[in-house]
Amino acid sequence: MEDSINALTVDVEDYFQVSALSEAVNPSDWHLMEYRVESNTDRLLELFSKKNVRATFFILGWVAERSPQLVERIQLAGHEIASHGYSHQLVYNQNPDVFREETKKSKRILEDITGSPVSGYRAASYSITRKSKWALDILCDEGFTWDSSIFPVHHDRYGMPGTPYKPYRLSAPGGGTLIEFPLSTCPLGNYRLPIAGGGYFRLYPYWFSRWGLRRINNSGQPFIFYLHPWEIDADQPKLKVKPLSKFRHYNNLDKCMGRLERLLNDFNFGSVSDVLTTTKIPGNAITV
Repeated sequence: MEDSINALTVDVEDYFQVSALSEAVNPSDWHLMEYRVESNTDRLLELFSKKNVRATFFILGWVAERSPQLVERIQLAGHEIASHGYSHQLVYNQNPDVFREETKKSKRILEDITGSPVSGYRAASYSITRKSKWALDILCDEGFTWDSSIFPVHHDRYGMPGTPYKPYRLSAPGGGTLIEFPLSTCPLGNYRLPIAGGGYFRLYPYWFSRWGLRRINNSGQPFIFYLHPWEIDADQPKLKVKPLSKFRHYNNLDKCMGRLERLLNDFNFGSVSDVLTTTKIPGNAITV
């Protein structure tokens, strides 16, 4: 077990809401799809209880609205509640007014259910990029104090390469500040390899994920790990999508739960706020 406390996070959304599957299902038809997020999230809650770990759950407003009891179960189990927006649309495909409205709405839904302030945010598919930096101003305006939306890598759907790879104080374009906990990457020469979880965790063999995450801890830094409830659900309905989307979404779903159990045995985890309170954040804000 590593000494560093790392952030364990869950993006609470259902399989039909994933950006990679958007070609197969329209948001207007979400209510017609088989709803599996509650049972899958409960499986994660059971595992986390068994392993005695605390996590941060970034909950989609659409899900919270339909499953307030699920939000309550997460809170009663001692986990941190954070926002994953409302409709799981890519931020850079929205305009600022729509993003603000949805951000405010999702925060209000979660706070009404929990009776507690929601201070953390994660964008759908890490879609705060250089062309949607304006969203950072809105997060500041709406009272968020920390964010975990920036992936410092090159990717076709997300990424802000060249930005810091450790937790830092971020200066939004309008002058406000947030603590940013970027998605974890492992140095390979001059390249930063994404190794924070999700599809990468299912793609890489477990020993490689463990090696990369341990390397981050051995450098004296915490890592942040993420996954989705649908990633432990090998029996979910299979939607007809393009080969790349099919690979990204369905690859190794049957192996994810076993790997997750091993990960919880091999590393020390807490919520994002648990980690940030024990991590020294430089005082100077960085403009991305």
